[in-house]
Parts: sequence; C-alpha cells; structure tokens
Amino acid sequence: MPFLSSDYAGEVTQLWKPSKERIDNTRLMDFANKAESHFNIQLPNYDAIHNWSISSPEDFWRYAANYLGLADVTENALVVDSARLVDSIFFPNETINVAQKLLKKNDHSDALIWKSELGQLEKLSWAELNNQVSSLQQGFRELGIKSGDCIAAWLPNRPEAIAILIAAASLGATFTSTSPDFGVQGLLDRFTQVEPKLLFVTDGYFYGGKWFSLQDKIDHVEHGLPSLKETIVVPYPNSDQKKSRIRNKSERTSWQEFTEKYTPKEVEFESHGFNHPLYVLYSSGTTGKPKCIVHRSGGVLLKHLAEHAFQCDIKPADRVFYYTTTGWMMWNWLVSALGSEATVILYDGSPFHPTPSTLFNMVDELEITLFGVSAKYIDACANAGLEPIRTHNLSTLKTICSTGSTLIPESFDYVYGQIKRDVHLQSMSGGTDLCGCLVAGDPTGPVHKGEIQKPALGMDIEILDDNGAKVQTEQQGELVCAKPFPSMPIKFLNDVTGDKYQDAYFKKFPGKWHQGDFAEWTSTNGIIIHGRSDATLNPGGVRIGTAEIYAVVDIMPQVVESAVISQQWKGDSRVILFVVLVQKQVLDNKLQTEIRSELRKQASPRHVPDLILSVPDLPKTRSGKLSELAIKAVVEEQPVQNTEALANPEALEYFKNVKGLQ
Repeated sequence: MPFLSSDYAGEVTQLWKPSKERIDNTRLMDFANKAESHFNIQLPNYDAIHNWSISSPEDFWRYAANYLGLADVTENALVVDSARLVDSIFFPNETINVAQKLLKKNDHSDALIWKSELGQLEKLSWAELNNQVSSLQQGFRELGIKSGDCIAAWLPNRPEAIAILIAAASLGATFTSTSPDFGVQGLLDRFTQVEPKLLFVTDGYFYGGKWFSLQDKIDHVEHGLPSLKETIVVPYPNSDQKKSRIRNKSERTSWQEFTEKYTPKEVEFESHGFNHPLYVLYSSGTTGKPKCIVHRSGGVLLKHLAEHAFQCDIKPADRVFYYTTTGWMMWNWLVSALGSEATVILYDGSPFHPTPSTLFNMVDELEITLFGVSAKYIDACANAGLEPIRTHNLSTLKTICSTGSTLIPESFDYVYGQIKRDVHLQSMSGGTDLCGCLVAGDPTGPVHKGEIQKPALGMDIEILDDNGAKVQTEQQGELVCAKPFPSMPIKFLNDVTGDKYQDAYFKKFPGKWHQGDFAEWTSTNGIIIHGRSDATLNPGGVRIGTAEIYAVVDIMPQVVESAVISQQWKGDSRVILFVVLVQKQVLDNKLQTEIRSELRKQASPRHVPDLILSVPDLPKTRSGKLSELAIKAVVEEQPVQNTEALANPEALEYFKNVKGLQ
C-alpha cells in the first residue's frame, strides 16, 4: 500500500491501509471468525469486535483466554462488583502457571536474541532457556524460596533477567526489576518496600560507549535490604576483563556458580490462582516515593497476549523487539511475547551508539518483524535526518509500535516517508498502572495521521468532562475505562485499607478507571492523547493539553525539544514554554515571535505562552518521559521529592533562579 501524504491542517489524512490479504491473515480475524461460529454473532470488522468485547465482556475474555491458550474456561469468567469496580475479578476459580505459558516450546529454535551497543550477539534457544529456568528453579527451592516471596533484579536488558523472571513465576514468587542506571537511593526507594529474599545484580553496564561500574554500590544496596538471603552477581559480558569485577564477598554467588550447581531437568509448574501476584511495578515517583503496584499473574498475561495477537498481530516465529530497559513496563510486555511462541529480541545500550542507525541495522540483521520504540526516539531519528527507507532493506518489518509519550502528526509522516511505506504504525497508550494499553492499534484498519487507531479490545473507553459527562467528538476530556479489565492491579503494597489504590484510579469518576490522560475522540473513532491531565494548562479557564504545543514547537528547525508548564502568578496562572535549541541557535526576539506566530496559527491564541525561556536540557524519567511536574515544582520553589526517578536530575538546576520567572 503506498504512502498517502497531504499537508496536515487538522483534516483526516489516511497514511496506510492494509491489503485484504493482510487483513484476512491476521490473528484478529481468525479469532473473530471462530467467535462468530461459537456465539452465532457477526464480527465483520474491528469496531464490531470491540463492541462485542465491551457489551459481553465475560464471553469475550473467556473466549480470548481459550483462544490464546491460557485457560479452558467454561463459566464464572468475570465477577463484577458494581459498587466498587476495583473489587471486580476475572476467572476467580481458575489456576495458571505463567512460566508454563511462556515456555510452550523446548526446541533448538531461537527464543531470545541479545545484542549490545558493542556489537556483541548472543542467542538462546528454547531448550537452553528451559535449562536455565530449571537450574534457577532448583536453586530457588534450595534457598527456601516459596510462593509469595519476592525476587528482585538490578540488571540490564539481558537474557538472564528473563530466565530469572520465568523461574520466579514457576514457583509463584513475585518478580520485580529495575535497570542498573538507577542509583542506590532510587533502587532502595523501590526494593525496600517489596523486601526481596534474593537479589540479582550486575557488575556494570555500557551506555554510549562508556563503562559504568556498579562495584562501589553493591555494598550499600545489600546493607539497605536486610530481607536478603543471598545476592547473585551476573557479570556483564565484557571483553576487557580489567574494566570491572565486583569484589565478591563470601555470601555472594556468581551466576555461573549458582546455575551450574544443578543438572537441568524438566521444569516443574505449580498451579497458582489466576490472580496470584506476579509482578511489582513502580510509579515514576517524581512527586513522591514510588508506589509499588502489585500485578496479577493471569490477568497481565491475558492482557498482553490479547494485545500481541489482536492489536499487533504477533504470530509464532515472529521476531519481536522493543527498545526498553528492565525498569519500564514495556520490558514485561516484551517478555510476554514468548507466550505467542515468538522470538524476543533484546538490546542493551544507547540506541544511537555506535551510529544513529544502530537499531535499524538490527532490524535487517536479525529480521525483526515488530519494531517497538518510544515516540521520542522517532522524533530524534527525524531530527537526525535518518532515512532508513533509502539505507536499509527492512523487508521483514511488519509493525512499528510507539509509546511512552504522544506521537506527533509529523512523526507519522516521517515513519511513512523516511522509514517504510508498507508498515503498520501503531501508536498506543496505557501505563505502568495497568501494565498494558487502554488505546492501541488495529491491524485490519487504516492509519490516520496523528491518531491512535482504536480503543483496545475489552477496554470500554470513555472521554469525560469534569462533571463525568461524555464529551463530543473532537472535544477534549479525561480518558477513563468504564468496565473492569483483567490487568487491573491487585493492590498497592503497604496500602492496608486499599484507600490509596481506590483514590488513585476510582475517586475522580466513581466506578470508572481514571487514567489521568487528557484525550479526544476523532471523527474516525480514533483517539488523540493530549498529555497528562495533571500537566494540562488552563489559560483563561480553557484546558489545553501540553502535547498540542509540542506538536507545533518541537518540529521547528531551531528547536530540539520543549516543555510547557503553568506557573502560579499574582493570584492567577501563566503559561511558560521552555525550549532546548539546536547548537549555536539563540532565543532572540525574532525566534520568540516566530514561535508565538506558529502556535497562534497552527493551534490557537490560547496556546501562545506568556513566557518563552531557553534551557540547555529538560528532565526526563528513566523511561524517557518528559517530567513537566518536576519542572513545575522547581519553578514554584517546591521540593521534587524523588529525583532518583529522573534519568538526568541535574537538568532541574537549569530551572532555578531563571531570569524572568520570579
């Protein structure tokens, strides 16, 4: 299908449409055809399937669980508590072992492929992965690990982390992880709450061609985690052995020592409740200590496999890649692709090292079919002038996924103009809170510029005003889900009454999951996310999503990126735009006038900021999300309570005592 282009001025612009053959061969339509026969209903297209999924959620999720090989459910698929949505539960009488569902294969084909920024390549077959899990399972049992215990990993995006996760799940233990770029305090803010029995650590990692040793941090971490029975060191593959080797204490064990003690055998799979705890994930924590979000085993895997099969069309033997670290929920999402019998591709390091085209080189070398990145990565590729459509083959690439922040309309143009014309670009949005997507892609439908295609299956998405009334098409409001879904968290840790969990998602709109995103429906039944609702602006009493401003400013050739906040000012609020400029560019009156003019012309007069200021960098979370709330706190001279959640906390210094703010 050719790339269809036109100037963007708010009109609907179709950029891609799948062929009939491609539609007919999707797992979504295979599922729909089987469901039609089983339930005697008509499901000719995505909208019909979605309507069925939210009008008959018990039938949909029961049949999806059967189709995806998770459970043979015949009744009691969903118990809904109409008074408290938070207490609704899926498959209360079913059991599952997540490890068994991720280890469906045990042959010599590739299960995991790992690539580093240094060019190192490792492949792990399904048989080898099973063997690693078996050795770990035996080691865990010998140490007394049992169902309900916690195993923590402070590791890079390596195959060992996945083997540890699966082995933990095999015993019903809870798994939690974070990436090695977290500092000691950031790690302890998270792991002290979960009280892990075992800790897997690395000796260091590479990023941008530099080696970062963790040697001096391990003692501090162990001292801060009195719950630990043992620490296991997983050395980073390092050709220069002089770089770093942790001074191993007697109570520490190396990965090799731990796994080679046991002869691999068939992995044993204990049955656990469908809603047994599997993961603990963490809120970003930039406005306080991170919340520990406890996720359920069967519910998360069901949600992931449904998204993989029905939204992303992942099939057995596909090669699925997402650029992520072990500290972002997209890593958990990626691991679940094993449950579709796909090969999972891991990358560790800078996506632009040693060359800006590193990840696109991987697509060709490893024959990747799904290429997942952040919206910021796509923006960065466009700003760097990369043209993979001319420099790479990309013949295996079927799907490009983008999340982490809003994908601006011009990035849609860039993907189809400079990466690949015949590809399903799937912008999606969800969160750590649900470890999945609220809105996502439709592999059977067209892609329109600037739009997320559809609400995800099983997600009863509404967009509401502050009074809880549904807004009209092309009006902005709060994104909510009006019915339960299987990956709703079990709880927050240390929230004895459950009030914090209830208040976080169900207080603003009682009986509905409130995601905290500002969004609108489009005329094509697509969705546009305008940014976090707690970061929206309110000039003149009209709410404006920050993404609307970024969509204009960030594509200007003088600007690398921008951030916008509202500041309390003389009894009211004013809008301040911070810009990071390209090298040698100056924020003079001419450029300020141009920025204001473009915002007035492309958005509205309400989008024009009161102040425009230049800064050298913007603070971001470790998953690459812009932290507008941290900027706002500094500007208003409030404390940023957890700078460890930021990848570059030093950037906050630029917002202190900036001329013109006070």
